[in-house]
Formats: sequence, structure tokens, C-alpha cells
Amino acid sequence: MGNMATEIIAFLLTISGWILISSTLPTDYWKVSSVDGTVITTATFWSNLWKTCVTDSTGVSNCKDFPSMLALDAYIQVCRGLMISAVCLGFFGATLALVGMKCTKIGGSETTKARITCLCGLHFILSGICSMTACSLYAHRITSEFFDPLFVKQKFELGAALFIGWAGSVLSILGGFIFCFSMTEGFSIREYSYNGATSVISTRTKITKMGRNPETPQKDLPDQSFSGRQFGRNAYV
Repeated sequence: MGNMATEIIAFLLTISGWILISSTLPTDYWKVSSVDGTVITTATFWSNLWKTCVTDSTGVSNCKDFPSMLALDAYIQVCRGLMISAVCLGFFGATLALVGMKCTKIGGSETTKARITCLCGLHFILSGICSMTACSLYAHRITSEFFDPLFVKQKFELGAALFIGWAGSVLSILGGFIFCFSMTEGFSIREYSYNGATSVISTRTKITKMGRNPETPQKDLPDQSFSGRQFGRNAYV
């Protein structure tokens, strides 16, 4: 029961992390910058992995999609690939979790379900690592441009999407490790029970051998008598 509760907690953590990672991909504010006027903010520039936009003080936004994927900066292309990989790995991990968890009736034997659970945990760990790498790479680019005195273009700050992505990555990695730990605990319990059963069988065998009647004929005696009779028949012939 304790192992099942651990798997349920891990499933909730990983699903929450996967939802946060999936919501980070289309979120607008990956980086944001404001141009202040004398009294109010006149414009807010923000950008994500797919487009760059500007919002004026009246709330009207004008967006422009990135014209060509091949003309993009390398770090944006890498972040796109890592985030899409994180979403796909989380989806397959959730599917494997539904098959490998003990509270479900599919998946086969306990050993097979334990292996599926371990594979599910690895999927979620890789998903969290991909998402964290993408968010960290994007944040590193923003901070390096912000603190670079030779960078003369418009400087941006970290957006809300990066913090959501980091939170989802931590939840996915934590839940994946809990899944792997639950599999290890299940194997140790089964190994202990198997060794206990083996010791009981060996003890019963020793007691049977020690209490055997020495006058009890051995199994190989009929074979010996049969061979003697056959030898006698051959001699008379």
C-alpha cells in the first residue's frame, strides 16, 4: 500500500510538471522590456519562441512572427527543439505510468510493471532536463545581453514563462526519481521474499534427509535387480 501511495504522489507531481512545461511552450512572455514615458508606460516589448510583439499603453498589441526558421538565432532553434522534446517525452511518460502503476489492472506481471514504471521515470527525468536546459539557455542569453556594456540594442528581462518552465522541470525530475525509487523498493521486497522461501524449502529438505529410514530401499535398486536378471538370462542363453 505504501509503494502504491508513493507511485500516486509521483504521478501527480509528474503530470503537474508536464502540464506546466506544455503551457510554457505557447506562453507569450519569455522575455519582456518596457519603454517608459514621463508619466505612464508607453510601450512594452515582449517575445517568445515564435513571435515578437509590442503592446502600447492602450492595450493594443502588434505582433510579428519570425519570418524564417533558418534565419533565426541558433539558441531559439535549440530551445524550440528541447521544449517540443520535453512535451513529447512527458506524454509518453504519462502513458507508461498508467500502464506500470500498481493501481492499474494492465501491464502484466509485477516485474513487467516495475520495469515499465522505471522507464516512465526515465522519460519524465529526461523531459524535465530538456525543459530546464531550454529555459536556462534562453535566460543565459537574456542576462548576457543585459549585462554586456557593448550591447547597444534593446535589452530584455526574464519573462514569466521561464519561471513556469523551471517549476515544471523540477516537478518532472522529482516525480521521475520517485518512480525509479519505487521500482527499486519493489524489487528489494520481492528479492527478500524469494530468499525467505528458498531458505524454508532448503530447511525442509534437510529435515527430510535426516529423518529418512536407512532400511528404505533406494530408487536405483530396481534398476540393479533388473540388470542382474537380464545378465542371468543372457548367461542361460
